[in-house]
Amino acid sequence: MSEHLYRDLAWLPAAPPDFNAQCRALLQDSADCGRRLRFLATHALDENQLNRLARTIGSLQQAGADLKPLLPFRLGVLSNSTLDFIKPALVATAARHGLALECISGHYDQVMQEALSPDSIVNTAKPDAVLLAIDYRALPIQTRLGSEQAAEESTTRAVGYIETVRNGLKAHGTTVIVQTLATPAERLFGSMDRLLPGTTQNVLSRINARLAANVLGTSDLLLDVAGIAATVGTENWHSPMQWNLAKLPFSNRYLPLYADHVGRLLGALKGKSRRVLVLDLDNTVWGGVIGDDGLDGIQVAQGDPTGEAHLSVQRMALELRARGIALAVSSKNNDDVARKPFREHPEMLLKEDHIAVFQANWNDKATNIQAIAKELSLGIDSMVFVDDNPVERNLVRRMLPEVAVPELPEDPALYARTVAAAGYFEAIVFSDEDLKRADFYQDNAKRVELQKAAGDLDAYLKTLNMEITFQPFDETGRARISQLINKSNQFNLTTRRYTEAEVAEAEHDPSCFTLQVRLSDVFGDNGMISVIICRPGAASDWQIDTWLMSCRVLGRRVEQAVLRQILSRAEARGIQRLVGVYRPTDRNKLVENHYSNLGFAQTGTEPDGTTHWELAVAGTHVAEAPMTVRVIGLD
Repeated sequence: MSEHLYRDLAWLPAAPPDFNAQCRALLQDSADCGRRLRFLATHALDENQLNRLARTIGSLQQAGADLKPLLPFRLGVLSNSTLDFIKPALVATAARHGLALECISGHYDQVMQEALSPDSIVNTAKPDAVLLAIDYRALPIQTRLGSEQAAEESTTRAVGYIETVRNGLKAHGTTVIVQTLATPAERLFGSMDRLLPGTTQNVLSRINARLAANVLGTSDLLLDVAGIAATVGTENWHSPMQWNLAKLPFSNRYLPLYADHVGRLLGALKGKSRRVLVLDLDNTVWGGVIGDDGLDGIQVAQGDPTGEAHLSVQRMALELRARGIALAVSSKNNDDVARKPFREHPEMLLKEDHIAVFQANWNDKATNIQAIAKELSLGIDSMVFVDDNPVERNLVRRMLPEVAVPELPEDPALYARTVAAAGYFEAIVFSDEDLKRADFYQDNAKRVELQKAAGDLDAYLKTLNMEITFQPFDETGRARISQLINKSNQFNLTTRRYTEAEVAEAEHDPSCFTLQVRLSDVFGDNGMISVIICRPGAASDWQIDTWLMSCRVLGRRVEQAVLRQILSRAEARGIQRLVGVYRPTDRNKLVENHYSNLGFAQTGTEPDGTTHWELAVAGTHVAEAPMTVRVIGLD
């Protein structure tokens, strides 16, 4: 069952019967083609369907079609095995994760040459990232059985080769995705293989540990192919026949799975990972129907197979919450009845205070999910909705296609595994703030409720006792700054994306003015909520390169406080004018009037809707926001 789940991407719905016809229709009428492409990509596609969709995407790209809301992404691919069958799958699958992918590959088995030569195909293409798809069978691994010294030397040679390639690529300013090495199924000594120095299993385990350690804490990424292969079974992953015939690094049965894992990483790099798990209750969080079966009749207890299956869903939800994913409920139920198990059932792992937003009523699930998104100040595309009922799943898919809705098997024992297999919450960095993020969202929902009760906005803001902290970029905040830059889409004036290394460059550039902004209030610490980058422009101007803010603090006059701080620092440095630009996307219409609302004058408009703005530094007055201001490390 597990092999079927992963091999066939069983969390995705089956491809529509008219899949090929829909691909042809896209070439005849490209209106809204980005959304239509993503819809087709969000199905379980086999190798032929992936190839067909990739050809369609390529034709639309060549024709200059507008693929929004898909974000353009250029991926270099270097490998010492055959790539031809991989690239189309990567292009098609990337659309599932919100990207319009262009794949550039170097010559076959020319990894080192491509990485080190500034004139190579990959380096001259200036990709956003390079996938380093190395197979162990082409690495310099030569050891003597039982020799610790030889095993270490072989490990050092192999890792040194990969690191040389990686550093060559990084010298050209790209992010590198390093793969771990899938171990073979064959073993010489059985269980002792992993222990005995010099066996392939032992050396590959050392190499993988070294590769992971080298990538950790850098702006590069790790694709854990060894973990993927172990999940489906290395005897299934490796096909000796296909390697011998065509140097295929893994069985083509697992091409959709491999491509999906790459797509998840690329999507996460562009801020596309999901942030909220929305749960149905009856027959999902517990077995049975609380309204019919009552508190004693639902199945949610240790020792009962059905109850333990549903407890595994709760356990998964709590583990996700612990790493920063907010939890919400969308249930067709009376509110008091739906809350009763959370409050009174002794076997429940999930408690009411774990849930950021609780929507239990008789509205349709799509309406409830929209209300959840609004209360959390997040986009619909941040949501994952888990429901055992196929009718409800299809309704949400139809009404809210941006929401991720996994298909669930009949056996609830596999619910948690299926949601985990889908990889909706792929992470590329993890910071202390991630540990607190679920609480941030939960506290924000409380603020929304308080504001509804307060009525008067000024009175409400004063009750929050807000404290805002300004400080320049630093090493401590660097990972979170990069994360915000790459995830923020709605309150983002330019949606420019910067890697952690590029954030560090701005941090150390004396001509650059940077701000990381934090906010706390009576409900708790909101963490870092805004990022500003100003660069020198013409004469005595500052160009506002980046201005983004977390939507969870909208309506709290943070924008005014930030502008007051920018103006204060600009005046101290002799800057006479702030120059801003708004570049419209399909998701940042929220800030269309940002500069005009702050008193900037519009100076121009481009054909694509981009607008230009300016504000004189001297003499500009911005009303104080009701908050205490702390300044750290700013001259």
